[in-house]
Amino acid sequence: MVVVGAGLAGAQCVLKLRQGGWRGRIVLVGEEPHAPYDRPPLSKDVLLGKSDSTTLDIDYPNLGIEVLTGRRATGLTPGVLHTDGGDLPYGSLVIATGAVPRALPGAERAHLLHTLDDALALRALLRPGLRLVLVGAGWIGAEVSTAARQAGCAVTVVEAGPAPLPGALPTAIGSAMAAWYAEAGVDLRCGVGVAAVEPGAVLLADGSHLPADEVVVGVGARPATGWLAGSGVELDEAGAVVVDERLRTGLPGVFAAGDCVSYPSARAGARLAVQHWDHALQSGEAVAAAVLGAEAPPYDPVPYFWSEQFGRMVQYAGRHAESDELLWRGSPQDASWAVLWLRDGVPSALLTVDRPRDLTQGRKLIERGAALDPARAADPAVPLKSAVAG
Repeated sequence: MVVVGAGLAGAQCVLKLRQGGWRGRIVLVGEEPHAPYDRPPLSKDVLLGKSDSTTLDIDYPNLGIEVLTGRRATGLTPGVLHTDGGDLPYGSLVIATGAVPRALPGAERAHLLHTLDDALALRALLRPGLRLVLVGAGWIGAEVSTAARQAGCAVTVVEAGPAPLPGALPTAIGSAMAAWYAEAGVDLRCGVGVAAVEPGAVLLADGSHLPADEVVVGVGARPATGWLAGSGVELDEAGAVVVDERLRTGLPGVFAAGDCVSYPSARAGARLAVQHWDHALQSGEAVAAAVLGAEAPPYDPVPYFWSEQFGRMVQYAGRHAESDELLWRGSPQDASWAVLWLRDGVPSALLTVDRPRDLTQGRKLIERGAALDPARAADPAVPLKSAVAG
């Protein structure tokens, strides 16, 4: 049994395989030199100097699991995983190589934040007065801005979209979050792209220059699946591994999990590719069950993620569509608020800002497919569980 990719999905998979009764050899192969670790703290505790390591608490030797670090997958042929450290034969294989940050053309001098080494290198640079330019006002951009401001840096964020989180959230919601940047003393510039990163400056598409001692790019990620070219494993247009409802690929004995997969969601009525911690955790466990042949429902959880930014806890559950009805629970001027999306009266997604009870109740309602009374659901004083129609 070989699992390639030593992130959270891969680590969870090997743990659940052994706990589930797999008696044979288990090999976990990772490209980085470190033991498997947790990524969310990289843009939080590690950048802030509160932690130097986020290693997952799994006793691999005691479980009889071999961990091969510093081994990069280079190809796949039937029954053999090829790596830069030699070939590994397999009876069953789980692909969990995750995603890698998208680079910005012309920004070769910029930093990316994906690995522990990336976070430690960036942390060493953060200091009072440092002029830091962040490209991309997404989740990572907001979290790095938060840490950099706490370190005393002068921070500018450049976003080509009309507001923070374009593509992820409607402009009205992103615009509400823009106020957080100003509160924190961050210069947010939306509606302008980056032409190039030059020594000591960032050249914007409108011809203006931003002084920059350091530049960080956070413009999304893509599946780390280039090594599968010619393997026969089906990839979608974005490069994600196409799997069925049990996380099986089209090749016998080959499965996939985590940020690199596209799976069918009956709940969403479409294929989903999710690049968040909760999906990595859940799909790692689900793929182990599939390998073991255990009885399990189709893999189709309610997607969930969180982001700590500018002193706020932002949480999102579900998957909304542009055509869904949008309900505000409270105002963005309030200390806490939420947004709910309804599809034919049934909640499809929920975004909360410092409203953990809304998140807990809303997630359960999405799971159940419970229809809500829109007027009651829009009242922040009414618990969401009390807004069920009927």
